[in-house]
Amino acid sequence: MKQLTLRTSSKLAAIALLSVPLAGCLTSDDGGGPTTFTDDRGVANQPFPDRYRDQILAFMRTYLNNPVGVREAGIAEPVQRTVGGRLRYVVCLRYSAKETDGNYRPARERGVMFVDGRLDRILDNAAESCAGASYAAFPDLEKMSR
Repeated sequence: MKQLTLRTSSKLAAIALLSVPLAGCLTSDDGGGPTTFTDDRGVANQPFPDRYRDQILAFMRTYLNNPVGVREAGIAEPVQRTVGGRLRYVVCLRYSAKETDGNYRPARERGVMFVDGRLDRILDNAAESCAGASYAAFPDLEKMSR
């Protein structure tokens, strides 16, 4: 029983000791924060997301439970906004998706954030990022299939 306890304690101590040097690898060279996979430090202009519509359509096929039959789809042109203290391109999207029971939810507004010209994530609370957005019809979103 003592040997089992000693082995378990040794393993836990080894894990704890190994994690300390590895934690040092998770900071950038300038000591200013976590490692990023881009050169972006949050203050420079981001590249314009050229194929943003295609990227959004590809993502929405996986994001929505049922991508068929989306209604009231609208999209705004990409604009630069500060999100989380960093300058990003945000595309505002409005749509009404079909529920699993076949009914439609009220139209919802989402922000789609781009980093280095690529879709990064959906902003569920887009009220601030999409304030004053001018929407145009987005028929490609309404025509999606599985």
